[in-house]
Amino acid sequence: MEQSNLIRFFGDNPFMKILDVFIDNIGEDYSKKEIQELAGISKGALFNHWNKLEELNLLKVTRQFGNTKLFTLDTKSALVKDLLKFEARIIEETSPKKIAVKARIK
Repeated sequence: MEQSNLIRFFGDNPFMKILDVFIDNIGEDYSKKEIQELAGISKGALFNHWNKLEELNLLKVTRQFGNTKLFTLDTKSALVKDLLKFEARIIEETSPKKIAVKARIK
C-alpha cells in the first residue's frame, strides 16, 4: 500500500496513522477497534495517542451503540481545516505535473 502524503511528510508514527485514517475517509465514522485496525496499530498505541486527539478537538462522536462510540473527523475544527488545506497543498506540490514543470525550470 502506498503511503499517504501526510505520512510521507510527518512520518510513519501511530498518531499520524490514526489521523490519516480519518483524513482519507472524511465523513466516515469508526469505532476505536476499527480505527486501530485501519491504522494498523496496536490497541496500546491507539490509547497512548487518543487523549491528544481529543485535546486537539480533531474528532467528534457521531453515534453510540451501548458502550461503543463512533468517531469522525471534526471538519468544523480550525485545526482540522488547516490540516486539510496543508494536505491539499502537499498534493498540489507533489503532483507529477508540478514536478515536471519544476524540473524544466531548473
